[in-house]
Amino acid sequence: MRNHTSLDEFILLGIPQTEGWEPVLFVIFSFIYLFTLLGNSLVFTAVISSSTLHTPMYFFLGLLSTFDMLFPSVTCPKMLLYLSGQSQAISYEGCAAQLFFYHFLGSTEGCLYSVMAYDCFVAICHPLRYTLIMKPEVCVALVMVAWLIGTLHATTLTSFTFQLTYCGPSELDHFFCDIPAVLPLACNDISLAQRVSSINVGLLALMLLFSVCVSYTHIGIVILRMRSAEGRQKAFSTCSAHLTAILCAYGPVIIIYLQRTPNPLLGAVVQILNNIVSPMLNSLIYSLRNKEVKNSLKRVFQKIILTVCE
Repeated sequence: MRNHTSLDEFILLGIPQTEGWEPVLFVIFSFIYLFTLLGNSLVFTAVISSSTLHTPMYFFLGLLSTFDMLFPSVTCPKMLLYLSGQSQAISYEGCAAQLFFYHFLGSTEGCLYSVMAYDCFVAICHPLRYTLIMKPEVCVALVMVAWLIGTLHATTLTSFTFQLTYCGPSELDHFFCDIPAVLPLACNDISLAQRVSSINVGLLALMLLFSVCVSYTHIGIVILRMRSAEGRQKAFSTCSAHLTAILCAYGPVIIIYLQRTPNPLLGAVVQILNNIVSPMLNSLIYSLRNKEVKNSLKRVFQKIILTVCE
């Protein structure tokens, strides 16, 4: 990879049209990032500490919380460094690694959303066969497939992006290394890499969104056919948090990669929503809208208080 470029580093110019706002943005994004890590850590702790939550649904939720801690950690620490006045430079290898892990974690999390939608579908549409269908080995296999898809997706995008020649300029008009920001700096033809990235990202996002829609269409039909209002309310509450998280996650991805002419400011705002805000919202959505998680967290805090008092 290094033989194809004369650049040793890129310069991240940051969020467009925010010159002079760096201290304010540093405080805001530091709070959001720390809240994201804390919130998702609590959800993960609630899942692993309560034996009643050792089910497929909460197994996937625990994984989602892990991804929601890792995903913003790909971009946020470097952004906070240069917002605090540190160097805006990122090495060529660091840029490639950032792009790879951004797409690996993002696409794997997208696959996990589809798996969780399928889990909701089985739980509501086939409740008597749920434990038979969602066996532990099936859950592990579904997660392994999600990781495999994420790895292939990220490897393809990173390879096509960094097989190009980069000979200057080195300024990236963005706050992290992503394909729409990196490709314009290439010295040779980028049309193939652009087509591959647009098709790959767009097709994967649409396929995963379609699979979610199929699952929730069946779920909606079953809920509407329920005679008991209590049953409908219970079924809706089971999956409403997941559906809300999906809407927050897929919108930004489709907006960014399917726009014909990239808009730096719009892209940055949408990426911030996707990279930083959405993982924070997930922890709130799953903790505030889920009685089991809230009860588990209460027990965890009670144990901590008792331990401290002793």
